[in-house]
Amino acid sequence: MKRIARRPPPSSQLLRCLVPQTAVTPVAHRNASSVSQRPDSPHVMFPGALKSAFINRMRFERPEDYPAMPTYRAVDQHGEVVDPNFVPDLSDEEVIKLYHDMLTVSIMDLIMFDAQRQGRISFYMVSAGEEAVAVGTASALAKEDVIFCQYREQAVFKQRGFTLNDFMNQLFANQNDPGKGRNMPVHYGSKELNIHTISSPLATQLPQASGAAYALKIQRMQNPDAPPRVVAAYFGEGAASEGDFHAALNIAATRSCPVIFICRNNGYAISTPSLEQYRGDGIASRGIGYGIETIRVDGNDMWAVREATKKARELALQDGGKPVLIEAMTYRVSHHSTSDDSFAYRARVEVEDWKRRDNPISRLRKWMEAKGCWDENKEKEARDSIRRDVLKAFSEAEKMKKPPIRAMFEDVYEELTPDLKNQMKELRDHLQRYPEEYEVDQFVGGVESLDPK
Repeated sequence: MKRIARRPPPSSQLLRCLVPQTAVTPVAHRNASSVSQRPDSPHVMFPGALKSAFINRMRFERPEDYPAMPTYRAVDQHGEVVDPNFVPDLSDEEVIKLYHDMLTVSIMDLIMFDAQRQGRISFYMVSAGEEAVAVGTASALAKEDVIFCQYREQAVFKQRGFTLNDFMNQLFANQNDPGKGRNMPVHYGSKELNIHTISSPLATQLPQASGAAYALKIQRMQNPDAPPRVVAAYFGEGAASEGDFHAALNIAATRSCPVIFICRNNGYAISTPSLEQYRGDGIASRGIGYGIETIRVDGNDMWAVREATKKARELALQDGGKPVLIEAMTYRVSHHSTSDDSFAYRARVEVEDWKRRDNPISRLRKWMEAKGCWDENKEKEARDSIRRDVLKAFSEAEKMKKPPIRAMFEDVYEELTPDLKNQMKELRDHLQRYPEEYEVDQFVGGVESLDPK
């Protein structure tokens, strides 16, 4: 009997056989073949540049021929409203809560900076002068939105519900630290609050944010009933010098990802001032270059930051999703970190002038006092109460034991590999051989945590 060979199905049919089919709305895109240069057209119509007018005199474009991008401000440094269209959308209680968040981070920063100098924690980074950027943006985002921070966004965590105990547990790397002591201090994270854990390398969070936003876009295409969500990615102007920044913006722009890029332009990338970081018009001009809707705001004005972020979130969700860039202009009052002495590269009088002339906490306080919802007595009560709460959480976290020594070998593989088991045994034997050299009692379970299970 003659056997008849069956013809294999075309690749598209084969894929349909293998992959469950889900109704997906097609992503709108422009085919290069749809663009053509018509005869005698006054504009360029090549795929790489659309609607660029022809000129008959050669001219190079010069940056100085274009004005700097304007900076939006709703409330000036005196606490007075300067935007005639600005209408506060928060109650007095809600504003006080945001102000309380800013105060809390400011007071915690001072205490923890001193704690590092005393040797009680190994490292710390403060956010003095940049509290309004974090609180203003975070307050305009939804709880379901996904956050990627850099390392100066303590107030983002605080506004979204991170407690003082959460901060202290991570800083002291104790048994209640979700990261089990594996990360540097200030590298917070919270699955419950939709905030990805901070990582040290600059700008790596930006392409990750673009990818996460693209995932949210696809999820919403597959399930239109899913709640609309955006991704917010924070970074400093120094991080914008990394290649990851450019890759992230290009990915987000070409794939129309619902992501808000939030740049804290605080004037310094560690010891490098902005004038040595770039020659263009800040970071905002780069957004325009990538075809991204962009705004520059006064980062010391909490209301301007909040209003810009509210609008940015609306834009990011339009037409199926698109990126938005916010450049918040502010000033880094503090040292870069506890490993830095900023007075080695900038004058002390410069810092003191900024602290006196345009402090974001003072600006919001002036607005609140003018409105009648804040006064000197409330200020003193709040500061005293916050300081007590910070010191209480500090004391509790410092007294707790560290995670089990065993934890350093876990959570990479589902089960410990033979190599890891051997390494754990070697460590146990070493600690038992030299017990006087190691304070193993400060770890949960001591050396016994390394016993085979």
